[in-house]
Amino acid sequence: MGLEVHVLGTSSARPTNIRQVSGSLISCDEGIAVVDAGEGFQSRFSTQRKRMKNHESYHLKSSRVAVLCLTHGHLDHTWGVLPWLQSMALDNRNQPLLIIGPTSDKVVESLLNNTTLPDDTPHSDLSLQFQFWHKLGGTSENLGYEVRWVLGDVSGDRWVEFDTSTGKVIQLPKQPQPQAWRKNRIDALATVHGIPSCAWKLSTKEKPGKFDRKRAIELGLNDEQRAQLAAGNDILHNEKTLLAKQFRGEDFQSISAVISGDTTEMAPGITQISGCNLLIHEATFLNDWTKHAEDYLHSTAAGAARTAIKCNAQHLVLTHYGARIKGPNDSIDEAQEVLSNTDIRVTAALDGDRLLVGNDGLTTHLHWRDDGWTR
Repeated sequence: MGLEVHVLGTSSARPTNIRQVSGSLISCDEGIAVVDAGEGFQSRFSTQRKRMKNHESYHLKSSRVAVLCLTHGHLDHTWGVLPWLQSMALDNRNQPLLIIGPTSDKVVESLLNNTTLPDDTPHSDLSLQFQFWHKLGGTSENLGYEVRWVLGDVSGDRWVEFDTSTGKVIQLPKQPQPQAWRKNRIDALATVHGIPSCAWKLSTKEKPGKFDRKRAIELGLNDEQRAQLAAGNDILHNEKTLLAKQFRGEDFQSISAVISGDTTEMAPGITQISGCNLLIHEATFLNDWTKHAEDYLHSTAAGAARTAIKCNAQHLVLTHYGARIKGPNDSIDEAQEVLSNTDIRVTAALDGDRLLVGNDGLTTHLHWRDDGWTR
């Protein structure tokens, strides 16, 4: 099925009458990864679910959400988390949920040693928010379904988990993956912002091409022979060797989507990846406000384009617009100027849009209108 991204908020910290704060989800064949959940996320998820029910052939189900990936602790990215968790409890959710996000190396060390957090820990650090949410009922015991709370020093690749039943913090050997995911994975990518932050990448594993069952039947192969070929094993039939690879179509290559969160341009974790099919990157400012972008550790649309070139993205989608940006045209123009000598496509997201990344790696941007989605 490829990947399908739903963009449920494209505003920066201040929402407008047409744009809400951050929150997106990426759907794959094993479940859904939510990336950020600013205030009102549960309502926006519900609205998108109704749209899908009314206009498309499948539904968005909160029961399929396997992981909530937080890019950082600013409230326009996190303040909808606890209400949404409680709403899922009221819906009698019983599936496990992984909640994961970034913090600093100092905080990780302090949590492991059970000492007071460093004095310079930002008030919005996720370590403080996690513990606050636990006190307000955000635990497996209170919610009625399993919730894993994980924080990591992304650059140092050190990850810890809160055991809310004992109050202890446990060091993990590596960044955890959503439970039961085998064909897809999430990865944190280090970014640069005023507090610990990261982007999130969801990628699929390479898959063998479609098995030509019709040809196997036409050759008179029995069930066992077809099963052997489908498993990749050559067989002997009528004194001839049949090669398994000749019964498979072209392999499906890995596809990936990256959501940047708040960051400067050219964030190290994003620029160091070897490529991605879809990069959804913040574009808080236009070129006239480049100094503001630098001072507040955000990106311009042109900066997002430079990042797309560096990480070899195939398709760039702009989002997270500052309140001064009334429409996306200027943002697209400034990004296109940077990308003029490349094959990278650029589009601008609006609330409710869908981005379909096919198994061929190509992205289709569907824009939400009152009566459905259009290209």
